Amino acid sequence: MKFKVSVAQINPVLGDIDRNIKKHLEFIDKAIKKKADMIIFPELSLTGYSIKDLNMELAIDPYNSPVLKPLRDISRKITIVCGGIEEDTNYGIFNSAFYIEEGKVKFTHKKVYPPDYGMFEEQRYFSKGKEADVHETKFGKLGVLVCEDLWHMSLPLLQALKGAKIIIGIACSPTRLALNSKTKIIKNYEINSQQHRAYARLLSLYLIFCNRVGYEDGVNFWGGSEIVDPFGNVDNAAKFFDEDLIISDINLNSVRRARQLARHFLDEDVNFLRNEVKLLSEELYKL
Repeated sequence: MKFKVSVAQINPVLGDIDRNIKKHLEFIDKAIKKKADMIIFPELSLTGYSIKDLNMELAIDPYNSPVLKPLRDISRKITIVCGGIEEDTNYGIFNSAFYIEEGKVKFTHKKVYPPDYGMFEEQRYFSKGKEADVHETKFGKLGVLVCEDLWHMSLPLLQALKGAKIIIGIACSPTRLALNSKTKIIKNYEINSQQHRAYARLLSLYLIFCNRVGYEDGVNFWGGSEIVDPFGNVDNAAKFFDEDLIISDINLNSVRRARQLARHFLDEDVNFLRNEVKLLSEELYKL
């Protein structure tokens, strides 16, 4: 299977869903004109990141909310992945990714690891997701993760073992202004890209990363979104600090070739992993 994926690196407006929807539609129009089949937006692209006590006011039921109607409508032309605040049926509030395709929200991913260290305080405002599912889409099986989720190796591994050939990571990664003196590349990108390339190579899949840009509540976001192929090569990368739209051709036959040429993923032993985790759990929690 072949298709075109676009990554929309945008600067959302804090707390203004209507304005952010308009910006989404502007980038979607650009992507459609470039014949993209899918467009991916950053974490919390519909609301901005530092929402704090606005969390309940901005939370929606993504499957039924009229707020998403413009995106549901246009998703008949292009599949959309975006970030928003989800209220579930038990009224929990989650930092989520919404997957919108063929006129409806097909699924959401609730962030499993909302961080609560350093400058981050997401656990004050969001509940923790409890699943890292893989979903059947018109592009095959794929998984979606949100920012900090990508810093926990178990989640990409689980999604790959469940059949994902593509993992999409959306993020609001803040800037720490340090340059590598040799490459002149900001450390944020260097560290994150090394990680994305390692996941893509070891799991033999596409890793698509969308980060935001702009300033918000005194914090800067660095961008540097990228599309990494199953051999660990960066196929396309976005600008630092500026809004951008990048597009790459995805060929799922590359996943097949990568897995057959280097069998490390195919040889992963799930039963061994299960037994070791069971023993570790019994030891740690004295079960």
